[in-house]
Amino acid sequence: MSNLASGNLNLTRVLRKTLRLPSTHWTRWYSNGLKEAQPIEKVLIANRGEIACRVMRTAQRLGIRSVAVYSEADRNSLHVAMADEAYHIGPASASESYLRQDKILDVAKKSGAQAIHPGYGFLSENVEFAEACERENITFVGPPASAIRDMGIKSTSKHIMSAAGVPIIEGYHGEEQSVEKLRSEAQRIGYPIMIKAVRGGGGKGMRIAMTESEFDAQLESAKTEAMKAFGDQVMLLEKYVVNPRHVEVQVFGDRHGNHVYLFERDCSVQRRHQKIIEEAPAPGLTDEVRRSIGEAAVRAAKAVDYVGAGTVEFIMDENFKFYFMEMNTRLQVEHPVTEMITGTDLVEWQLRVAGGEQIPLKQEEIKVKGHSFECRIYAEDPDSDFMPGAGPLLHLATPSPSDDLRIETGVRQGDEVSVHYDPMIAKLVVWSGNRNSALQRTLAALRDYHVVGLSTNIRFLMALASHQAFQAGNVNTDFIPNHQAELFPPRSLSHHVLCQAALAMIASLNARNRNRSPGRKDAFSPFTQNSGMRINSHPMYTIKLADGDKVHTVTISETAANTFSISVDDQAPVTIKDVRLSANGDAGRNNEKMTVRCSINGSTSSSTVLMRDNSVHIFSVDGGHELSIPVPNFLKSSAGAGSIDDPVAPMPGVVERVSIEPGSSVKKGDALVVMIAMKMEYVIRAARDGVVEKVFYKPGDTVSKGTVLVHLKEEN
Repeated sequence: MSNLASGNLNLTRVLRKTLRLPSTHWTRWYSNGLKEAQPIEKVLIANRGEIACRVMRTAQRLGIRSVAVYSEADRNSLHVAMADEAYHIGPASASESYLRQDKILDVAKKSGAQAIHPGYGFLSENVEFAEACERENITFVGPPASAIRDMGIKSTSKHIMSAAGVPIIEGYHGEEQSVEKLRSEAQRIGYPIMIKAVRGGGGKGMRIAMTESEFDAQLESAKTEAMKAFGDQVMLLEKYVVNPRHVEVQVFGDRHGNHVYLFERDCSVQRRHQKIIEEAPAPGLTDEVRRSIGEAAVRAAKAVDYVGAGTVEFIMDENFKFYFMEMNTRLQVEHPVTEMITGTDLVEWQLRVAGGEQIPLKQEEIKVKGHSFECRIYAEDPDSDFMPGAGPLLHLATPSPSDDLRIETGVRQGDEVSVHYDPMIAKLVVWSGNRNSALQRTLAALRDYHVVGLSTNIRFLMALASHQAFQAGNVNTDFIPNHQAELFPPRSLSHHVLCQAALAMIASLNARNRNRSPGRKDAFSPFTQNSGMRINSHPMYTIKLADGDKVHTVTISETAANTFSISVDDQAPVTIKDVRLSANGDAGRNNEKMTVRCSINGSTSSSTVLMRDNSVHIFSVDGGHELSIPVPNFLKSSAGAGSIDDPVAPMPGVVERVSIEPGSSVKKGDALVVMIAMKMEYVIRAARDGVVEKVFYKPGDTVSKGTVLVHLKEEN
């Protein structure tokens, strides 16, 4: 920040104290005296993907023209197609595109945009960017820079909140940072202790010391991570609340001194300190607690003269006592659940308030109706510690959107989830009249969300939403590790799924045979040529399907009219009746998709089967399964460059560093290559001792999952 900008900020604070203006009058004097707000006619969205599309939809409804910016990786993305204007701002790397303040401001001036909406992430909580917008006379759709600054440093925010009467958790936020001082403060507060980076976020620079013996090591680990992530290793200490809930309150302020709360959200269930499912309102809260936490959040907003949408986050203990954690000075990813229960459009409120209008509703006019859940659908593998993934969306089918079901996304079928950005595919948002019915609707919608081309967390979300404790509302931030066994049961594949997949494969095979010989009925086809594809009386079929390394053999034979005996792996056969298969139209290039409905041993079920190249994807009541058709050994390619122990990329990403070179001797566990994917760093280590014979990639190269990175040979 420049000296001039700093001086202006200090001047305004001095003037407020000198004139003895209350918050309401101060905000009006400051806004009208320094910069008169004007209605917005064109807005630039300084973001990408789902949130850019979300802002554009509201802007279009309000008649406001939208301007998109995009990196090279996003040239053909959905948010570019939706915008009225779009401008290229640089390479795929966020540091060279979406984080380039100069490029974004240049586009704003070039396009004539009066305002910039930062979305979330990237520049949304960047003080310097907010100040730069003001210098260029461009409206920043967000709070004043002073509020971002005050709330962006955790130690400062705690002092402000304490002075405003907002409950804060006992801790240490002082400037003295010696290990001895921090250790003594931890002893004073009492274990367990939460160690946090002052400038932290997203779980980075955060560690828990359960006992005094753990403190030094956890402190060093937190400082190291904080320095890498934020360039700052100043720490604060807090009393760690055991089994806490993460409850946050949506607040809103305007330039006229008005502030309201739009009730709370529960975001307790997290992985890697990042939210995965959210709901509003928070379950189990009494009206008194709900009002109390809302009013505390408004006091927090007033304390920093907040303008626009913000979220005050609290830690809540098992007795419903709550403590200020931090304030996010932007729109939150999970804002749709608040919109669903209050009947509001928070992006519309943002744009109107940024244009000088007052908040549309008074506090007493804001009511809670029903219950809403948001599931974040990610390209990741929950079975591999939620490792993020990337790749093309070869097939994408979703439940039908409605007033009660929203799909917030920035991708379409055929698009690619990029290694350069967050791996979120979409947010599935569901509303119903009460929590139980909203949860059942959420489960049904997850069953209808079908993705082929990369791993997703959909099955995990289904397991989570089905869990007895979650359904009872008994949630906390340790929910996943506390229920690890139930949420990650041993992988199993029911015989019903295998039977339905085999039936669809035979139907597809014989449909193709008929197409190759028009008018000819295949003598060995178990299907007729009518549109219902009913099964006819024909001989036995044997199908082999691989579930990972395990190959299953499915044998099908007809025993009566539309009645079949199917055996899996030579086990006792099951009886299948009333088989109906219906094609679902063109599912995309090289895809065949159909619905299989049948009665298996008296139990009727339906599944959707998608066949693509050498894989079979089946979506049943218990989620999605990917099977493959085994390839004979003589057809397998022998073109692989590495041996079985050679290190491979665990996910798609970009090579950040290479620590070795040809001829280097390595020991088992040595770091070989560092990769970056989805904002996270991964170290690939040697699985055995050896000598580096070849390094296949250099820093900056993009690699796919499973790619051999280095070839090792024996030491001798």
